[in-house]
Amino acid sequence: MDLHNAWTIVQKDFKIYRKKSSVIYATVALPLIIGVGFPLILNYALHRANRMTPVATVPSLLDAFSIWFIIGAVVIPTAIASYSLVGEKVQKSLEPLLATPMSDGDILLGKIISALLIPLVALYAGSIIFMALNDYFTQKLLGFFYYPNWQLGAVLIAMPFAALLSVEVNIIVSSRMNDIRSAQQLGSLLVLPFIGVFLASELNFFTLNFNNLVIIAGILAALDIAMFFVSRATFQREEILTKWR
Repeated sequence: MDLHNAWTIVQKDFKIYRKKSSVIYATVALPLIIGVGFPLILNYALHRANRMTPVATVPSLLDAFSIWFIIGAVVIPTAIASYSLVGEKVQKSLEPLLATPMSDGDILLGKIISALLIPLVALYAGSIIFMALNDYFTQKLLGFFYYPNWQLGAVLIAMPFAALLSVEVNIIVSSRMNDIRSAQQLGSLLVLPFIGVFLASELNFFTLNFNNLVIIAGILAALDIAMFFVSRATFQREEILTKWR
């Protein structure tokens, strides 16, 4: 695979994404909800609700909120990766791209990078806001700055692996679909296992501590490698040009 060719596709996709309001909203909304909304909810629970939240529960609440960055890393790329192939096909811009001398691997790598970079930048920016606001709201109550810590560090390590898995799965899904909304709806089902993990942790079936989050990151990395080979086997320009109509 040629990184120069892949980056050419990334630049082309970025120009397209800037014109798509749905991509912009999907990229910005969730990181803002997690980064700004959750700290405001916690602040309300701590200081403005009728019943004061016990100080001992604050770290567990902060940890529970931070897990949503991994869930967001699965959700946000769905809109971008689904549009990456189906949207271009609908707009009649995919066939000229496939007619170029670039290899299937170059095109696939470019599509993966373009769908991965924007969500990760948005989520990491959201995590900075999340840490700053939560530290501001809880420092006097806890007596120390809760962030940065190893717990959120493990979340931020797992986040790119979750995002990459989402991109790869959605590229596979969109490679067989002709409708953007259908591709997004089917690809969004990937979030269900992550919601299940979050609920299981809240029900105390297991703890999403640093060690378990690192294990989850390792599992996601292994799945990413496997899904890359699957997506590469699925991405065949001959079928795109002749059958995806």
